[in-house]
Amino acid sequence: MEISANTPAVVTGGASGLGLATARAIAAKGAKVAIFDMKEDEGEKVAKELGGTFCKVNVTSEEEVAAAFAKAREAHGQERILVNCAGIGNAIKTASRSKEDGSIKHFPLAAFDFVIQVNLVGTFRCIAHAAAGMLTLDPLNDDGERGAIVNTASVAAEDGQIGQAAYSASKGGVVGMTLPIARDLMGEGIRVNTILPGIFHTPLLMGLPEKAIEALNASVPFPKRLGKPEEYAKLAMVMLENTYFNGEDVRLDGAIRMAPR
Repeated sequence: MEISANTPAVVTGGASGLGLATARAIAAKGAKVAIFDMKEDEGEKVAKELGGTFCKVNVTSEEEVAAAFAKAREAHGQERILVNCAGIGNAIKTASRSKEDGSIKHFPLAAFDFVIQVNLVGTFRCIAHAAAGMLTLDPLNDDGERGAIVNTASVAAEDGQIGQAAYSASKGGVVGMTLPIARDLMGEGIRVNTILPGIFHTPLLMGLPEKAIEALNASVPFPKRLGKPEEYAKLAMVMLENTYFNGEDVRLDGAIRMAPR
C-alpha cells in the first residue's frame, strides 16, 4: 500500500510506546491518524502533534469501539490502515503456595479473563470493525488492495515466562488468528500481519530500577539492549507498505528466547 497524504489510519494504544512510534511513522507519510487510547491527556496531545484525532476508547467495550470508529471516520474518512497496539499484562501463577503461611491460591479467573478481553478480544473487535469498513472502499491498485492491518502479539506467545499464562494465552491467540483472518479477507484485498515484539523500551519498563534494565539488556543476544519503539514502527511500516506481506507473524526481538523467569 502506498501511504500518501490524507490516507486515513487508526492506531490503538497510540498515545504511548509502540503505538505512539507507529502513529508518528504513519503520520510522517502525510496520513491522517486517529489515536484510540484510554489516556485522554496524552492522546489529545499526540493527536494535536500529528494533526489527527483522539478517540477515548476501551477496546473491551463494543459501544466505545463502534463510537470511536464513527468519530475517526467522520474526521478523516474510512480508514485503510489499522494498527493494534492496545494491550495489558499481569504476572500471576496458575496456582501458588504462600511463603508466609503455606496457603494455596489459584489464578483469579476474572483477572485472567480481563487480559484475554483486552489483548485478544479487543484486538479482534477492532479488526472486525475496521475490516467491515474497508469492504466499502474501492481498491487502491491493480492487486485490488483495500486496506492493511497490523497486530501486536509478543514473544510470550511462543516462550512465555512464569506468571504469564494469561498474557501468553492472549498473545498466542492473536498469533493464531492472524492467518485465518487474512484468509477471511483475502478476497477483499485486506492484508493482516502480526508483530511479536521482544523486550522493548516502553512505559511498562521505564519504571524498573537501573540494575533490572541492565539485566534485561544483557539477556538480549544482539544488540544487547531493549528494543526501540521506532524499530517496531519500522517493521509495522514494512508490513503496511509491502503488498506481498500477508498472513505473517514475525518476531522482533534481537534473537532473544525468554527463560522461564
